Amino acid sequence: MPLNDLQCRQFKPEAKPYRKFDGGGLYLEVKPAGPRTPNGVKVWRWKFRHGGKESRLTLGHYPAMSLKAARRAAVEAQDTLDAGRSPTVERKMQVQTRQQAAGQTFEAVALEYLDSRAPGWSKSYADRVRGSLVANAFPYIGHRPISEIEPRELLRVLKALESAGKVETAHRLRYLCGQVFRLAVADGRAQRDPTPDLRGLIRPTKKQHFPTITDANQIGELIRAMRGYNGKPETAAALYLLPLVFVRPGELRSAEWKDFDLEVGQWAFRTSKTDTDHVVPLAAQAIDCLASLHALTGRGRYLFPGTGNASRPMSENTINGALRRLGYDTKTQITGHGFRAMARTCLAELGWDVNAIERQLAHKAAGPLAGAYDRAQYLAERRRMMQAWADHLDSLAEGGERVVPIKSAVLHT
Repeated sequence: MPLNDLQCRQFKPEAKPYRKFDGGGLYLEVKPAGPRTPNGVKVWRWKFRHGGKESRLTLGHYPAMSLKAARRAAVEAQDTLDAGRSPTVERKMQVQTRQQAAGQTFEAVALEYLDSRAPGWSKSYADRVRGSLVANAFPYIGHRPISEIEPRELLRVLKALESAGKVETAHRLRYLCGQVFRLAVADGRAQRDPTPDLRGLIRPTKKQHFPTITDANQIGELIRAMRGYNGKPETAAALYLLPLVFVRPGELRSAEWKDFDLEVGQWAFRTSKTDTDHVVPLAAQAIDCLASLHALTGRGRYLFPGTGNASRPMSENTINGALRRLGYDTKTQITGHGFRAMARTCLAELGWDVNAIERQLAHKAAGPLAGAYDRAQYLAERRRMMQAWADHLDSLAEGGERVVPIKSAVLHT
């Protein structure tokens, strides 16, 4: 007699496996209970003959696969057999196809991209990139085969962000998706990157400048306040160094001792934004500060280890938090990033070559020979400039007048 669903539910595990046949080769196998399966396991199998040999095909587990679904699967397997193909081989091919397809979805390729690039990023940046893809892309196109995604699909995702007022997020996501598509194109999982088709279809972002201070007297007051910070020594050192090197705050807080050569007087690392090699010549004042800091943290990896966890750098909020404790509004007056704009503006006013300033800010130069020209022509001038800038900040902190530094000045180092 054929089985019914009530019987299937009521079959209990015994000491040995047993089978209950439904007809046409279909049966339910009930396996004994085990440590992980106290209620036993029930498996749908289909018995058939192919090429003169008896075989069995596992269809699925009950109750995840119902009696009705098992009968339908058995009919489909019979159709395959009637067509002269082995249901077992056919099932293996279907599994392989699903596995291959799983590695060709947008989400799978995106995760590969993150795994390959994240080791070179700061943890906070890597977390932001991953979080943006997980929240804004995966729910909508993550399951789609990357070769089948059309520009209009991605545009719907970006337009939804734009409508929610997240215009900058939309632009960043388009760039990230472009990186993922390029990886897929490179290894043959996609024919093209659709993101260039979407240029100009999302409204431009409103450029927001980080607040900064460029008035000489106010800079002097700020430097005096920062140098008088009486909090943790590591935070005080970060406040002292940031105006002298004017790198991105995340690059300073995640700086590693292995990248510093205090004898030569330079710091060489990969920039977080452009992922390029960058050299920061160190003024004598910066070297003195680093030498003192080395006595505190030099045995570890980071110049500024995190509180309670030396395996990670200090929090990204530490510098701005210290500025706020000094009485500065980081929304309207100055932020850690604002020291870059301060140096850019003041050094240009003081007569330094704008190209040298731009290279020191790690802004990419235009043209195919820009990198070679940078190395050949600007590093020596940048060394003079960085020392002159440190001396200029000392003068302002001491209440001195704004003096244009002499470019041929002898380096303290």
